[in-house]
Amino acid sequence: MIAEKHQPIIFLISAPSGAGKTTLCDMLREEFKGTLRGVVTVTTRPPRPGEMEGASYRFFSPADFELHATAGAFLEQATVHGYRYGTPRGTVTHILHRGQDVLLNVDVQGAASVRAAIHAAQPGTDLCVPLVDIFIAPPSFEVLQARLTERGQDSAEVIERRLQQAAIEMDRYREFQYLVINDDLLVAYDKLRAIVLAERARIRK
Repeated sequence: MIAEKHQPIIFLISAPSGAGKTTLCDMLREEFKGTLRGVVTVTTRPPRPGEMEGASYRFFSPADFELHATAGAFLEQATVHGYRYGTPRGTVTHILHRGQDVLLNVDVQGAASVRAAIHAAQPGTDLCVPLVDIFIAPPSFEVLQARLTERGQDSAEVIERRLQQAAIEMDRYREFQYLVINDDLLVAYDKLRAIVLAERARIRK
């Protein structure tokens, strides 16, 4: 009889701002609670309405962020729209040591950094694990613009900067293993969870 042994996987999800990746990540964590854990990102930007310290993000001052970055505490870090973001390396390795999958919600810059770190990991080290990266895209640039405007969180100037950055990020979707178009949220989620289930069943050699 074949004994099923699960090797922890890092699932990395990236998307331009407004494409819906945070909502989709929340849905994944809820369904796969106990076997797939997210990592709370550290940021220097101020909290938005409804965001809570330690749940939505960990909010650091620029000085504190720089201290952690210098100490090598981040698996990846990036500057986005003038603010710094980082993924705590210790949290990622802790989840992996528990035999659970890791869910990372990062931008395209961060995705490239994580990819490089995983590919450089030596056999037997903490980060020598499979990486599955997925790009979430809106159905069109016009839909993305409408979503950013309708959520009412940013000024027109900020929205314009986000759209300019989104155009750059959407051109890089080919760097990822999977592409999911978020036209209908439930349909997009079905595709996303199918990727998770298929990758967990993959025979890795």
